[in-house]
Amino acid sequence: MEQYRIRRTRSVLIALAAAGGLLLTGCSAGGSADGSHREANNGASNNGGPNNGGPNNSGSNNGGSKNGGLPAPARSQGSREAQDEERSTPDHLSTFALDVDTASYGYARRTLADGQRPDPSTIRPEEFVNSFRQDYRRPDGNGFSVTVDGARTDKNWSLVRVGLATRTAEETAERPPAALTFVIDVSGSMDEPGRLDLAKRSLDTMTDRLRDDDSVAIVTFSSEAETVLPMTRLKGHRGEVHDAVDGLEALSSTDLAAGVETGYATAVEGLRKGATNRVVLVSDALANDGDTDPDSILERISTARREHGITLFGVGVGSDYGDALMERLADKGDGHTVYVSDTEDARKVFCEQLPQNIELTARDAKAQVAFDPHTVAEFRLVGYDDRRVADDDFRDDHVDGGEVGPGHTVTALYVVRTRPGASGHLATATVRWLDPGTRDPHEASGEVETGALTDSVWSATPRFQVTAVAAYFADALREGDDRWNRLPGDPGLRGLHRHAVDLARVTEDGAVSELAQAIEEADRSGE
Repeated sequence: MEQYRIRRTRSVLIALAAAGGLLLTGCSAGGSADGSHREANNGASNNGGPNNGGPNNSGSNNGGSKNGGLPAPARSQGSREAQDEERSTPDHLSTFALDVDTASYGYARRTLADGQRPDPSTIRPEEFVNSFRQDYRRPDGNGFSVTVDGARTDKNWSLVRVGLATRTAEETAERPPAALTFVIDVSGSMDEPGRLDLAKRSLDTMTDRLRDDDSVAIVTFSSEAETVLPMTRLKGHRGEVHDAVDGLEALSSTDLAAGVETGYATAVEGLRKGATNRVVLVSDALANDGDTDPDSILERISTARREHGITLFGVGVGSDYGDALMERLADKGDGHTVYVSDTEDARKVFCEQLPQNIELTARDAKAQVAFDPHTVAEFRLVGYDDRRVADDDFRDDHVDGGEVGPGHTVTALYVVRTRPGASGHLATATVRWLDPGTRDPHEASGEVETGALTDSVWSATPRFQVTAVAAYFADALREGDDRWNRLPGDPGLRGLHRHAVDLARVTEDGAVSELAQAIEEADRSGE
């Protein structure tokens, strides 16, 4: 397990003194190149917490106070770039921006179904883990509940799960109206079955399901961009929207930058105060014309994003898919991505997820996890490579986080090596977010004891086991990526398939059945 080890440091004393028992949020950007952490100072104070044999899932302070009077976390290296530049020792904090993307898993499933292995660089383990329903308690009101639990892979190594959940969409009050600008790729590559045709059918169905007070605009792009339909209230005008959708047809090359820029300009022109203003980009992201650099594209629309709070929802389609470009645009565009491969995927995204999750529950949400050096020797966050945040920036509300809507869950999985014979407080996790309307900051936290670690991953709750299977599966597909580090306790693809089949039966969850099928296809492709 040498890849998990890091150098000793005295910064643990500073971290614990400054942060006390602050909640751990995700992946600390400091440390070794693989993001692992090793505790260095046994003399640091134990943050304690009752040894009640189970996690504290109270999700306290869901209402949160500004800063809550808590001290700022200790300094660490933060960004991945800083890790590469200075391999100095980290503390026991791990910080990351929340991410509800699932496109990586969806695209991997599509690729495996076509008889091929996905490129390891497209595998983001957090998106595999976050593709499945969880069993976390929901908060009573706005904000998040925090659940922390874990299970052992062997005597010293464990998987620790940090789960964050928002209230369900059904529990929300009457949502504000939506102003949705659809930016549709009509380049030649979108003429393939399962791309533009799928988008058109989905948009027609979604138009009938949105409310009368919602508004829709449509922008298309190929070699150039065009506003086909300006922002239009649906009441009395659904026929106009259907006509615009039905008239979409594939043309030539792909100037995605022009499409995004025109889409945001159209969204600003049709901006509605008090509404949720969002750009929905539907594309295979195979940009071959104009500006193809995501940072440059984002800079063009920076004013619309920052001053008007317009978020981006990326919908990827096609057997050939520009995953990296779409993911970068969504991450830095205050949004998230999904991938649709068939009619059922499209129905869920356009007809269920998008209409129900138009409202935002949290802006710039970040998590921070603090591991206790008396019980934890090493830890590593699984995935979130592009979502890491400097520990100092956890309470800097000008630093970008993730946008989360109602009904979402966010899961972060850690590999943890506990000290031999250690018992007591293991970790505390805290989530911080801004209210979408007032921009006031709030926090909630949860913690876990060593006694709560289940004897084996495969005797944990079914949903924890699904999380583990998804993470191990991503790990197997990621082999060959320079960021890759094998998870302890890996049962291999055939073992994972057996677990997934059993879990599909126990959970009666079709998504877990699809996971079992994808694992079987991956195993066959490796023969």
